Amino acid sequence: MTRSAAPVTVLVVDDSSFFRRFLTRTLGADPGIEVIGEAASAEEAHEFVMARRPDVITLDLEMPGLGGMQFLRQTVARLRIPTIVVSSSTQLGARRSIEALEAGAVDVMPKPQGVAPGMVDNIALATIAARVRAVAQVDMHRMKSPVSDPAPVPSPTLAAPVLSRDWVIALGASTGGVQALGSLLQALPANCPPVVIVQHMPAGFTEAFARRLNATCAIEVREAQHGDRLSPGLALIAPGGERHMRLRRAASGTLAVELVTGDPVCFSMPSVDVLLTSAAQVAAPRLSAAVLTGMGSDGANGLLAARLAGAQTYVQDEATSLVFGMPARAWERGAALAQVPLDQMAAQLLASVGTTSATQRAPAAPAPRMTHRGV
Repeated sequence: MTRSAAPVTVLVVDDSSFFRRFLTRTLGADPGIEVIGEAASAEEAHEFVMARRPDVITLDLEMPGLGGMQFLRQTVARLRIPTIVVSSSTQLGARRSIEALEAGAVDVMPKPQGVAPGMVDNIALATIAARVRAVAQVDMHRMKSPVSDPAPVPSPTLAAPVLSRDWVIALGASTGGVQALGSLLQALPANCPPVVIVQHMPAGFTEAFARRLNATCAIEVREAQHGDRLSPGLALIAPGGERHMRLRRAASGTLAVELVTGDPVCFSMPSVDVLLTSAAQVAAPRLSAAVLTGMGSDGANGLLAARLAGAQTYVQDEATSLVFGMPARAWERGAALAQVPLDQMAAQLLASVGTTSATQRAPAAPAPRMTHRGV
């Protein structure tokens, strides 16, 4: 979806008058954004959007009365208005933010620290405005219908045993990735190869995301720690915001993760490129990798490195991507063998390592909705 040159209209929803003023002032300083309203409660916000629909909503979840989560589920998701959850990075705030992303929010960002005048740096201010402009481009009709509370799914089983702990599945995602990864990981069996993941997310939120997935998947899912060894049936998610995650091979031959400091890559920390490039160096060709929904180009170079090293590489197709940005850039660079619908991605990844889920259609022949690259 492409917007015209008209300013992006925004509704700011927060029960703190101070923070509403801060966001209104910050966003209003961007010539491409117009704040058309403020609301101190979900009830006020509901009345506003029914009368004058904004392009984007910034939403605080912790409000009295109806509450931000109910407003999101009952009004925002139904009207399909792109919404950024602005939340505290406390354990409770992070958990509710993940639930909000599952319920239909597009993005989440922590409340800026030190919001008194002159105490928030220009980079932080520019980031807030840039994310508002970006989510305004999202085609909300691609958003899956929200679920109120994901339940554990029956564990799929493999028709053949896992080949080796040396085989790795590597995944990268950004906007829309919370729902996409939830769907994909729930389809993986308990004895699948090790999985490593970069999901663009602020610091303090990935642990809650991993815990949420761990409760609904057959595999174990947790936030990675430096030195964690890869093992079958384990998915490790890179901690958000502060370090890159890469793979290394120990002297014993086992694979482990490293969390390293450095500059952002493709404006991202952690970066999908960093993970996939390291996987190409130490795991390929025994590597299957995929770039899922997301804005920008992070992952394109890393996926290309993986393909050139002999890995099996894929991108999520446009029809099932909330944002066909990262997958599109990877596809344009020749980094992927095929574009794969999300509901077929788990089966394709398993098939690429010589295994097929007994509960899914085996993709021995090209699936009708799968786009293969000409050779």
